[in-house]
Amino acid sequence: MRIYKSVEMLALVLSCQGRYADAEAMNRQTLEIKEEVLGKTHPDTLATMSNLAGVLDRQGKYADAEAMNRQTLEIREEVLGKTHPDTLTAMSNLALVLDS
Repeated sequence: MRIYKSVEMLALVLSCQGRYADAEAMNRQTLEIKEEVLGKTHPDTLATMSNLAGVLDRQGKYADAEAMNRQTLEIREEVLGKTHPDTLTAMSNLALVLDS
């Protein structure tokens, strides 16, 4: 198992426990590793961006969550196309943050 998988799982556990600041830190660490190892457009990297946006949203950091969701959506549209299910999920995530 790669190191980022362990950090990613820890971020998920922390988020489930409501420890959002700690989960944010772990998601940021995971994102940094994935961008370096897998690249910015890899599906796993984009999933981590989405996870980070969700944790930011749960903390009420709406501007940061919006920015992360917009970036994720932009990359997914570019890489996967506008009608791909993952792109549509990113669009939905952005809409939810904007609603907040």
